[in-house]
Order: sequence, then C-alpha cells, then structure tokens
Amino acid sequence: MRIAARDDYDELHGGFRWLVPERFNIAQACCTRWAGNARRTAIVVDHGDGRVERVGYRRIHEDAERLASALAALGVRRGDRVAVVLPQRPEVAVAHVAIYRLGAVAMPLSILFGPDALRYRLDDSETVVAIVDAEHVENLRAARGESLRHVVVVPSAGERPSLQADEHDYGALLARARGHFAAVDTLADDPAVLIYTSGTTGPPKGALIPHRALIGNLSGFVASQNWFPRPRDVFWSPADWAWTGGLMDALLPTLYFGYPIVAQRGRFSPERAFELLERHRVTNTFLFPTALKMMMKHAPEPRTRHRLALRAIMSAGEAVGETLFDWCRDALGVTVNEMFGQTEVNYVVGNSAQRWPARPGSIGRAYPGHRVAILDDDGRELPPGQLGEVAVNRVDRHGHPDPVFFLGYWRNDAATRAKFSGDWCRTGDLATADPDGYLWYGGRADDMFKAAGYRIGPSEIENCLVRHPAVANAAVVPRPDAERGNVVKAFVVLAPGHAASPALVEQLQQHVRGKLAPYEYPKEIEFIAELPMTTTGKVQRRVLREREQARS
Repeated sequence: MRIAARDDYDELHGGFRWLVPERFNIAQACCTRWAGNARRTAIVVDHGDGRVERVGYRRIHEDAERLASALAALGVRRGDRVAVVLPQRPEVAVAHVAIYRLGAVAMPLSILFGPDALRYRLDDSETVVAIVDAEHVENLRAARGESLRHVVVVPSAGERPSLQADEHDYGALLARARGHFAAVDTLADDPAVLIYTSGTTGPPKGALIPHRALIGNLSGFVASQNWFPRPRDVFWSPADWAWTGGLMDALLPTLYFGYPIVAQRGRFSPERAFELLERHRVTNTFLFPTALKMMMKHAPEPRTRHRLALRAIMSAGEAVGETLFDWCRDALGVTVNEMFGQTEVNYVVGNSAQRWPARPGSIGRAYPGHRVAILDDDGRELPPGQLGEVAVNRVDRHGHPDPVFFLGYWRNDAATRAKFSGDWCRTGDLATADPDGYLWYGGRADDMFKAAGYRIGPSEIENCLVRHPAVANAAVVPRPDAERGNVVKAFVVLAPGHAASPALVEQLQQHVRGKLAPYEYPKEIEFIAELPMTTTGKVQRRVLREREQARS
C-alpha cells in the first residue's frame, strides 16, 4: 500500500497538547469501558492447529474482576508486585487488568527466562505472587525466593498440572472468587508496571512505569500505525507481551482503542508470520528487523503467494536499514515506519509515512508531544550533522510535562540520577540529526569502537552485509589487535542454501569494500549458527565483544 508523500509534521506538533487526567487507570481505559458490548472482540487466539477462538472485552473484564478478588484474598495489596509469566494468550490481558484494578504493580516476565533470570527479577522486585503458564512452571519453581508467597498456575492445552504448596489452579481460583471487585482509584502518576531492561549493556534494571505512560505512548503508536484505528483494523505482532515492545507498543494500545489483537504461541517463523497475516486479514503490525529479515529471505516476492491486508508496519529494536526499507515498500507495498524508543521512555521518535515522508535509513523524527535533541558528553545540544546521544526532555515544546516518562529505576536512585542531565533523559543511543529533524541512528554508545584510529559504528556495516543474498543476519564487534587497537570483525548467520567457505569470506569482504569506507570492511568474518539475542529481539553485541576479548 503506497501512501502519498505529504508533510504535516510541523502542524501536528504545533497543534498537539497532552490531555492527562489527574486520576487514570489502565484497566478502565483498556477494558472496563469496552465491556458493555458483548460482541466486541479483544483477542483473536490462533492455536496453530486450525482452531481460532475469539475472546471478548466482556469476558476479559469479568475474569479480571474474579482474578482481582482472588489475588486480594491471597494478600495482594496496593503497590505489591505481581509477576506475569505467560505467552501470548487471553490470560495475559486478564492478569494485567486484574492487577491494575487492585492498584498493584504488574511485572511481566518472559517465558524464555531460565531460573537465574527469573530469580534475579523476582528477588530484586520482592514479588509476592506470580501467575505462570503450566508449561513454564518448573523454571519458576527453581527460581522461588523468600518474597514469593503464592503461584497461580494457568493450565496449558487443557491439562491441569499437579500443584505444590502455595500453588493455585487458575480456573479453580476464578471459580471460587467473587464476581465483582471494586477497582482501586489510582492517580495517573501511580505505578502500574515494573519492567526490566533487556540487559544489553549490563545487569537489568527495573523501570517503574506509571499509568500515564500509556497515554504518553499513544501519539507514537497512532502515528507509526498510520493513524490507527480505522474500521476493521486488526493488529498482530510476534513481540512478546512480557516486554515493552509487546506490552506498550502492541497489546495495551490496541485494547485502549477497543480493537482486536491476534495472539499466537510458539517460536517465530516466516511461514507462520505470513499465514497469520493472511488468515486474520491483519492490517497493522509491529515486526522487529530480525523478523523482517527472515521474512524477506523466505519470500522475496510475498504478494505472489499471499493475499495480504497490511496497511502499516512499525519496526524497532535494531536498525531497519535501506535493504529492508526497500523490500517492505516494493514487496509488501507498505512503507515501514521505523521507530526508536526504550523501556524508560518508549515511543518518542519514529516515522509515519501517512503524515510525513520517510527517509530510508532514518529512525524518524520526534513524535508529537515529545521534545528530542542530540547531546554531547556535557549535556549540550549539538547542531545538525554531529554525532551525539539521543535525549528526551521532561517537557514538550509547549512547556507541558511529557507523560511518557518512567518514574525511576526500582530502588536504584543513583542509576535514575545518572539517566538525566537536567531535564534531559539520556538514552545511551547515538544519532545525528539532519536540518529537518530526522534522526540517523549511530548505534549504542557502548557499541562504538575505534579501529586504526577510525571511529566505527556497527549498524551500517551490518546492514551492508545483510544486502548480500548469502547473509541472513550479522553482528559487528571489535576484535582486539595489538597493532591497530581493534579490527572490525563480523559474525554472520548464513541464509538457507549457502555454505561457509574462504571464497565466501572474500566475497563478503569485497561486497562491503565496494559500498562503505575502506576502513569499515570486516577484516575477519566468523560464520555462526545464530546470534545471541535478548528476549526483545536485539542482538547482544556485548556477548560477542566479551567473547573476542576472552579469546585475545
């Protein structure tokens, strides 16, 4: 779907004002107000075996009331942390709505976490109750510490698990609970979610997110999804609902507008992605670049094989790059809207092809309601063209508070203070800005390195490598070198049908040499089965850097 180029950017920003009520609760905004319509669908569950289940807002509301009553009976009080360890399924929405109605704090945790990762977060947050999928309860049992008093086990595939002490069957708990629970009255500034950073640069930190942050996300969500919602819009994303991208960029904003979102289980695959897009007539999606790369390699011309209804694609987490940008535009017929954000201040920069022209390779402009600048090491704003750190101001261009901000890191005031330079929140990501306000991503500040005196950023080299048909994915890191300080090293995941060989190494090196600066081509290439990734789909270059340092 080609969208005519127009540029309403200055008008949108100039006329935008935040409307944040003093009292606000995500449960009411995303569920309660829609529950009066028994026919309104909230979640379309694709079980993967041909079965499709449609779950309405009314059912989520009623189940959430019972779950809130049950959690209160287990001793959950206002401000307590309740972990949600579930895959994409309706019970995720039920759990969040119930927790918010209690005035408690939801702590989403990925089902991919092992016992150590779970234990760190459960202990650090002093979580009192966990709601977990039966398939993943063993990891949680191995991670239990002193603070976790109760575990609610949600059956999987209809099987009721055997329970241990202080464990409760989800269905039985709801059946015994009262059918009405008076929601706690919350301020917009009250905490709603404790979500841990992905740990790409060090130990994960718990970012405490208030109810108002959902409102702060909406301008970016609407813009990146080409003015969602429209009649018959359907949303789907493989993004885990346990991390910011899946929760705040997919599940909650879709429910806020009262529209349906598709839920599916299992690992991402390009075949399954195209199947879901076609079967459910998905119009809007969030697909991280890693997923788009896999889809591009699997089906270079997808519209010859699939009937798609897509009208908007948002992408984030890694740089999209020109190759993927061109493929989405030409092969899918949709101009991808690249976005930039992070757990602490989500959805602040991005594109909206419907309202301002996208520039291939740019992560976009500040979304309406957000004031963004590029800062130097001393916190001074840099002019266009100079590389610096992306920062977001606490107030918008009109001087009004920006509601998107987190409250701070969980019991870590020092880290919270270090995150700010005055009223500027520093993201740790580098970029340059052009005179029109478009940002051009330069990588994480800690991903930059010098080789033979040249400053190197990995993203441009990685995107260049992915353009080669033999490359499915790539990550670039420094390899310590006594003579040059560092040399550029690339870890490459091969596309199906290609085999590692010295000839291919030379071919890839020449491919980069012909397109980038001479000092940027990888002096060394190592073929690898898969790249280390966070649960959010980001490449963990830190793991690869540390591996190279240990080898040296």
